[in-house]
Amino acid sequence: MKAVVLAAGLGTRMRPLTFTKPKFLLPVAGKPALDHVLLLLKNAGINEIAMIVGYGREHLIKRYGDGSEFGIKLRYIHQQKLLGTANAISLAEDFVGNENFLAINGDTLIDQESLNLFLRRYGEVAPTPNFGGLMATIEVEKPEQFGIVFLKGDKVSEIVEKPKRVKSRLANAGVYVFSPAIFEAIKRTRKSKRGEYELTTSIQILIKKGKMVYTSPLALWADIGRPWDLLIVNEYFLRGQRGEIHGKVEVGASVEDNVYVGEGSRIRSGSYILGPTYIGRDCDIGPNCFIRPCTSIGDDARIGNAVEVKNSIIMDHTNIGHLSYVGDSVIGNNCNLGAGTTIANLRLDEKPIKMEVGGKVVNSGRRKLGTIIADNVRTGINCTINVGVKIGPNSAVGPGAVIYEDVPPDTMVFVKPALKKREWKPGRS
Repeated sequence: MKAVVLAAGLGTRMRPLTFTKPKFLLPVAGKPALDHVLLLLKNAGINEIAMIVGYGREHLIKRYGDGSEFGIKLRYIHQQKLLGTANAISLAEDFVGNENFLAINGDTLIDQESLNLFLRRYGEVAPTPNFGGLMATIEVEKPEQFGIVFLKGDKVSEIVEKPKRVKSRLANAGVYVFSPAIFEAIKRTRKSKRGEYELTTSIQILIKKGKMVYTSPLALWADIGRPWDLLIVNEYFLRGQRGEIHGKVEVGASVEDNVYVGEGSRIRSGSYILGPTYIGRDCDIGPNCFIRPCTSIGDDARIGNAVEVKNSIIMDHTNIGHLSYVGDSVIGNNCNLGAGTTIANLRLDEKPIKMEVGGKVVNSGRRKLGTIIADNVRTGINCTINVGVKIGPNSAVGPGAVIYEDVPPDTMVFVKPALKKREWKPGRS
């Protein structure tokens, strides 16, 4: 079976991280998110893949080439205008020919066992008369935020986007197997109010034409649509890694179970590292720092003396100066956090933290969430960044500043204290 991976989107909800790279290349447990998708497909026996690319395609092509390094055959199809998921699928018609094929969103991460069960389910339903497709589903707590699947028996009867009345909690998970009949349904699909050709509308047309669409449940699912989703997926994949030490651990450092340390990295004396944690190549960690669980640190990073990092993603070539704290945060490439930088990750009233996403203030549902910092950001000494704040690329925060709101790209924020001078002599009050 061939597969089609949708990786053309702008990733506007993932900004500021996606100002400088496509969201599919954002790191998760030491690898770009799309690496995990391709490896899932390969491990399931699917090695002939077409990738639909658009925004940032040059980064994707540079990363994956012809796919040979990943043990797959990879073809790129350029979606020149981002006209929606149905349009993206339609571009692969010549690639898949007259065969059934798998389609998956490039920012959708699932567990290997669920994908294997999904393909097993496909083997059961594919021979049935009028087979049109199979779609993966996941039960969600807030169905009003998702495309919800309604069933009649064991078949899909309807898909409703963000229903107001809750009658089903089965969300569309963005993983499908389609028969070639989907292409005719796409040709009959009209633009939505968003000006896009929606794949869910095409599936509805498929069903109305008498084709049977079945479902298969997933155990784990994460759609990397919002910045904090990276932390959720990062934790899952870190818990599945094997602890290995390829670098040097100095006497006096403590590295616990399920910690990966890449080649050329040094863990200096007094450092205490709890797993699951990933540390890339050529990193300098410590001395006397505390790396807490579910932290992923990229290549050539520097974590200074007495720094504490917890449940965070630190990308390549980033330096965190001594006496700093980073919790529940994502820090981009080539950043420098000055000594004493403190990132808040808990409200005083302990209510869920809100963040601006796609022009709207959204409740993250997370009790602990720090900051999202894009590439090439600098902070001065002793600055504080409040919960839910985002800092755009190529920006700077001056020493001693307290940041309560988002910082746009290419911006410097600083405070200028009012100084007072008076005569003073030692020993006099």
